[in-house]
Amino acid sequence: MPTPEETPKLRLAPPETPEELARRFERETRPGLLQQEAQMENSLAGFKIGSVPYLNAVPLTRGLEEQILFAPPSELARLLQRDELDAALVSLTEVLLHDRYDILDGIAVASLGEVQSVFLAHRQPLAEMREIYCDTASLSSLHLLKVLLAENGWRPELRPLPDYAAARSLENVLLIGDQALEFARSSPPHAMWDLGAAWFDLTGLPFVYAVWALRRIPNEALRRGLREARNFGLDTLDYIISSRTEFDHDFRKDYLGWHIHYHLGAEERRGIARFIELLRKHGLGPVFEPRFVV
Repeated sequence: MPTPEETPKLRLAPPETPEELARRFERETRPGLLQQEAQMENSLAGFKIGSVPYLNAVPLTRGLEEQILFAPPSELARLLQRDELDAALVSLTEVLLHDRYDILDGIAVASLGEVQSVFLAHRQPLAEMREIYCDTASLSSLHLLKVLLAENGWRPELRPLPDYAAARSLENVLLIGDQALEFARSSPPHAMWDLGAAWFDLTGLPFVYAVWALRRIPNEALRRGLREARNFGLDTLDYIISSRTEFDHDFRKDYLGWHIHYHLGAEERRGIARFIELLRKHGLGPVFEPRFVV
C-alpha cells in the first residue's frame, strides 16, 4: 500500500472558458447536430424566406441560414408587399396594417419587460422632448413609441434618423436591434427609456416585436420548416450563446436567455390585442385583426 507521500495527487482539469465549452459541446454533439441540420437543409425548398440580421433572431433560423435572405425588417416588409418573399420575420405592425398575411402561431420575438435592444435614448426629460429621431428599420418599434408617447400625453415631432453615426450627437433618438445594443454599450451621454419595460409598466403584458408573416398561399411545408428551426434553435440555445461573436458571452446569455423569448402564446396574443386597441384609440390605423395559423 503506498504511503501518503507516494499517493499520486489528483490533477484538476483547468477551467474551460465559455468558448471552449461551446467547442467541446459541438464536438460531443456534432453527429446529432449534423443529422438535424441535414434534415433541414432543403426544408424550405420552393419558398422564398427573409429574416432580420440581428442577434435576437438567430435562434429562429438555426439550420436555415443558407435558405434565407437577411435584411432589415422594413426592407423585408417591402419585399413581402411585392410578393417577392413568401414569408419573413417582420415587425408585428406590418401584419396588423396590411390584411394580406397570416401569422405563424407559437413563434415570436418578444419580451416581458426590459428588452434592451429597443429604446429611446434621450438627453431631455421625456415630458420636455421637442423632437425624436427614429430608426426607420422597424415599424413595430416606431408604433410602440407612438402609443407610449400618446398614452403619456407627450407630442414631440418624430423625424427619420439620417444615419446611425449621427445618433450620439442627437438629443433624442429611437434605436433598435444590434445598432441599439452597440450604442448602449458605448457609454453614450443619454438616458435610456426601454420600450419593452415601458410597455410592461403600462399594460402588464409582453410585447411582440416580430412574427413570421406568411403570404396566404399553400405553405404547410414552410410552416413545418420554420417550427423545426425554432425548436432546433432553442434546443441548442446554449451553443448559440457560447459560439456567437457579437458582444460578449455574459451579455449574450442575459439577452438571449432572459430578455428575449420566442414563444407566442395566450399572454403574447393578449399583448397583441392590447396593442391593437391602443393603435386604434390613437388613430394609428387602419388596423386589421391578425390571423394565426399553426
